[in-house]
Amino acid sequence: MNVVIQCILYLAILVVLAIPLGAYIKNVMNGEKTFLSKLLTPCENAVYKVLRVDKDEQMNWKKYTISVLIFSGIGLVFLFLLQLFQGFLPGNPQGLPGVKWDLSFNTAASFITNTNWQAYSGESTLSYLTQALGLTVQNFVSAATGIAVLFALIRGFMRVKTDGLGSFWVDMTRIIIHILIPLNLVISLLLVSGGVIQNLKAGETVSLVEPIGVSAEGEILENAKIDLEAGTVVADGQIVEDAEIVTEQFVPMGPAASQVAIKQTGTNGGGFMGVNSTHPLENPNAFTNLIEMISLLLIPAALCFTFGNAVKNKKQGIAIFMAMFLCLVFALSVVAINEQFATPQLIQNGNVDVSMVDQAGGNMEGKETRFGIAASSTWATFTTAASNGSVNSMHDSYTPLGGMVTMLLMQLGEVIFGGVGCGLYGMLAFAILTVFIAGLMVGRTPEFLGKKIEPYEMKWSVLVCLATPIAILVGSGIAAVWPGIESSLNNVGAHGFSELLYTFSSCGGNNGSAFAGFNGNTMFLNLILGFVMLFARFLPIIGTLAIAGNLAEKKKIATTAGTLSTTNTMFVFLLIFIVLLVGALSFFPALALGPIAEFFQSIV
Repeated sequence: MNVVIQCILYLAILVVLAIPLGAYIKNVMNGEKTFLSKLLTPCENAVYKVLRVDKDEQMNWKKYTISVLIFSGIGLVFLFLLQLFQGFLPGNPQGLPGVKWDLSFNTAASFITNTNWQAYSGESTLSYLTQALGLTVQNFVSAATGIAVLFALIRGFMRVKTDGLGSFWVDMTRIIIHILIPLNLVISLLLVSGGVIQNLKAGETVSLVEPIGVSAEGEILENAKIDLEAGTVVADGQIVEDAEIVTEQFVPMGPAASQVAIKQTGTNGGGFMGVNSTHPLENPNAFTNLIEMISLLLIPAALCFTFGNAVKNKKQGIAIFMAMFLCLVFALSVVAINEQFATPQLIQNGNVDVSMVDQAGGNMEGKETRFGIAASSTWATFTTAASNGSVNSMHDSYTPLGGMVTMLLMQLGEVIFGGVGCGLYGMLAFAILTVFIAGLMVGRTPEFLGKKIEPYEMKWSVLVCLATPIAILVGSGIAAVWPGIESSLNNVGAHGFSELLYTFSSCGGNNGSAFAGFNGNTMFLNLILGFVMLFARFLPIIGTLAIAGNLAEKKKIATTAGTLSTTNTMFVFLLIFIVLLVGALSFFPALALGPIAEFFQSIV
């Protein structure tokens, strides 16, 4: 019951905060006054003046697309070079060398696509300058790009017989100055007050309260007796040969809170520390965990209400929100139930006590005791639904069905809320597909928000919906037969295949999380995963802007008694059905080889 109450509380807080934020975002993007206008509008106008941006420019969809691609391309090159030459640049108190070229490409592609897949440990690979000027900046601008493309699509629905979708540069400026900076300033301060580090000091070496013994294989020897004078480690009454006594620990420092805030709200996910939000200096307690977890879905959920307000049809925004929300609740239920009741192997013969008497119970492997089952399961569901990728537990240790749900949320095309902006425009592509199918079923011309849906929109919508499955399945298929790929796996058999499939699902779904133990830092994987991320990010952007441009040129159609309602319960469930149908048809064979096979192995 405690788990259920916690999950309901998390969902309730999310909805309560998302509604007013959605209204605020709509006012910002429409150029209307907000309570921050007097402070931030002069900053906005100063940017236009310095960069010579025409505030009233109306770009057609092709110019808007080119602007997105050029801006992202410049970011890719800049971040690539910044990593290569960080050893010669300031802001590097630990003297870290430059990053090898293939890993630099992979990381640059990862952060400009809002994926934040990391095949390295951040605190021991990247300098503070690279983290702040490279990664954190891309966290802001890649998130802003997704929201900007969404608003271009919204204008496509709202405008009549015109080719103007607004200015990409104006949209980016407003999103960063009025939305992302204020929101993340507040969240950063909350995180710092909760104990998340924020400094520019070099990492420190500190003495342990009690020394520990480590075997030659690198395993910590539990309950071992250590004689510092003799330099011996005794375990089970025997001296352990070649054991090492560890008396000090390296503690990483740096500007973590500022990056953690935007990694969450921007659905980026790249952790400042290698182990992400499981690290006690990045996520030290229940308070910071709540702030970070709610931040995962805050903007994606708010944008649903923004959409309803912007198209002057609040019921439409609520319908899209409910489709996403119901899928999220179902996914969270499956994950939480499976993690709480664990697997037959854990339960049999009393091997593990999974009861909830004076403990969290369930499958606690890979989870932090300070968070337990409820907070870990909720975070895992939120982060994969949001295409975020930050973690506070190791998904590799989840039960087969619990791990499968996190994988499936990414494979559906990051549309169960998904990334900021990109999740909603992905779901709107599914809505267009749903309207078209429903129109064929009842013999009516398909319409959505007063615009006729024709073959042009359908072709691009299909590409938007299938870009993620294509990237994931083609990429993982090539990797599965690549010589030596097994050396990157931490497991064999069905679970080993799940590790590989999860990796490509994460990169193709712009997520960035990984099954712990998978080694993605090889030249082959760095390159193929980089291209998968670029393909899965920019093909949907091009398709969305093409749809927006064509819709803007159309006239509005009056709503009649024969118009298919897209705001009622039937449409919500039909939309959910289409999303799940596309996901099931695309991924069931692959899932059958991985988590489903592993599940049946676990009950034999």
